[in-house]
Amino acid sequence: MQFNRKALTNVQLINFYHELLYPRLIEEKMLVLLRQGKISKWFSGIGQEAISVGATLALESDEWIMPLHRNLGVFTSRKMPLHKLFMQWQGNHEGYSKGRERSFHFGTKEHFICGMISHLGPQLAVADGAALAIQLQQKQKIALAFTGDGGTSEGDFHEALNVAAVWNLPVIFIIENNGYGLSTPVNEQYRCKNLVDKAIGYGMEGVQIDGNNILEVYDTISGVRKYCIEQQKPYLIECMTFRMRGHEEASGTKYVPKELFDIWAEKDPIKNYEEYLLNEQILTSSAIEDIRHNMKLAIEEELQIAYQAAPMVANTREELADVYAPAPLVEEPSENMRNNSATTEKPHRLIDALKDGLDLAMQKHDKLILMGQDIAEYGGAFKITEGLLEKYGKNRVRNTPLCESAIIGTALGLSLEGFKSMVEMQFADFVSVGFNQIVNNLAKIHYRWNQNADVVVRMPTGAGVGAGPFHSQSNEAWFTHVPGLKVVYPATPFDAKGLLLASFNDPNPILFFEHKALYRSVTGYVPNEYYEIPIGKARVVQSGSNLSIITYGAGVHWALQYCAEHTDSSIEIIDLRTLLPLDYDSIRNTVLKTGKVLVLHEDTLTGGIGAEISAWITEHCFEHLDAPVMRCASLDTPIPFNTTLEQNFLAHTRLAETIEKLLNY
Repeated sequence: MQFNRKALTNVQLINFYHELLYPRLIEEKMLVLLRQGKISKWFSGIGQEAISVGATLALESDEWIMPLHRNLGVFTSRKMPLHKLFMQWQGNHEGYSKGRERSFHFGTKEHFICGMISHLGPQLAVADGAALAIQLQQKQKIALAFTGDGGTSEGDFHEALNVAAVWNLPVIFIIENNGYGLSTPVNEQYRCKNLVDKAIGYGMEGVQIDGNNILEVYDTISGVRKYCIEQQKPYLIECMTFRMRGHEEASGTKYVPKELFDIWAEKDPIKNYEEYLLNEQILTSSAIEDIRHNMKLAIEEELQIAYQAAPMVANTREELADVYAPAPLVEEPSENMRNNSATTEKPHRLIDALKDGLDLAMQKHDKLILMGQDIAEYGGAFKITEGLLEKYGKNRVRNTPLCESAIIGTALGLSLEGFKSMVEMQFADFVSVGFNQIVNNLAKIHYRWNQNADVVVRMPTGAGVGAGPFHSQSNEAWFTHVPGLKVVYPATPFDAKGLLLASFNDPNPILFFEHKALYRSVTGYVPNEYYEIPIGKARVVQSGSNLSIITYGAGVHWALQYCAEHTDSSIEIIDLRTLLPLDYDSIRNTVLKTGKVLVLHEDTLTGGIGAEISAWITEHCFEHLDAPVMRCASLDTPIPFNTTLEQNFLAHTRLAETIEKLLNY
């Protein structure tokens, strides 16, 4: 192994040795503790330390890094205290995630490290977002993300590199090619000669280097960092290395030919670097022994501190409180404001109210970025963002490639740097290809390590326009099961504007559903000024005494239509407006008032939000019911294209029949 020190001083070379050796000695200790049952799991990076350490040392301390399982050297090189890291690995409350995450699935704002999720690929897009934020702030910085050879097979790898290339983002992608994705060898993982060859397909530069040579890693990444800043472009680096232990310790290594271990043992990054330092008379054997001895003592001291951590005591109140980042308190606008038609020249359509809300949000939040397919010059599939490009420019109103997962990950990366973002799904149906980023990254990140995800995902949804099974689904119930998300679904122009503005002022990830059929068919007076409506609060649309209809979205208008045609019925209509979290107080109040409840929604019956509401009412308000809680929902089929079939599919078709049945019970 050839080492080229270039202009590095002896002090720097010795410091590199300290940084390289420290994670190795920690790992050796962790493997002992694992066998003793003092930690539960370990993902070893033995043999790969030069990549993590070299990359981290080549960056400034305030540049974001997105590490994975085998990057202990990132954490130690960023000077994170070992005792606190050990508390993390033990699952102590004093660790970085209050015992909620294991091993390296955590991050820290203080050290500019973004915690991974087990799906690997999503880390790359988060780096895109951090790099975009850096670029927008005109900082001379970069972001860096790690992936493995296995991770390059994921769609997130393709999407993240493509976005970085198209948007000219200063981000470095590092592939740690260690030969195996768990037990799958690289010859079953890809067919290109080298993974770095993929760079040319994305229109970016790339290089393959010896990942076990600390000086080569440091020098390469230092130079690439300078390139990314000066050229404002991304770069792909493939680091060749080898995984000397199992994917994690329980996996073992029986599937790896023994000769590979012999070959790579000769390429050990620490052994070879030690020999270099000895040969160059930069360190002596006794100095190395002293360094190792003192480091082991320091490790033991840190562990003794960690052992003093108090036993975990579950605190349900704290657990529930940490699911969401604290949000500003919002007061409900007065009914006078809602009904004062003098505040605007003409009634607003739902689409007009949303456009006004976006415009006001862009004015209020100068670090709000809008992203989505065709939202710039074209104005979006439904023209909601029309005119915003001319007003706010391409930096803030951004067309995206067709890569929903990467753009949602980018939105999370923007949050790391204090930006807000909106992602427009062209149709709510398409969110399925970004599902992982939403439910596993956005939703869980605050609970996991106190990082907010300040992201609003706008979701044009619903049937009634003859668009068939892939452009008409009501998929809001997919997300109401996910703690950490907020799910908002307005029915009127007034509420749409106020809820949208409140969503942008809320630091939590919000799925904002907008019914396509209501965009231009529903009108109402909307104030021109800025106002917010509290998320998580339902509204009594009309009072009644005989029966309650709990609904949202198009269901509100179906219920109003029924009441207009049946004036002899005293029906109370509750518009939920927010589906997660639900307003249980309003639900309870209407049950106590009427004793009969119908839950109405456009979504299919099985697994819809109506099932949850019905179960809650039965559990908490059973003695106040005069009849079973009934549900009126759409058929348990995909949504058909033919409009006759579509009308038959929709809950609206069976609403009158269900109401009469409940009234007559």
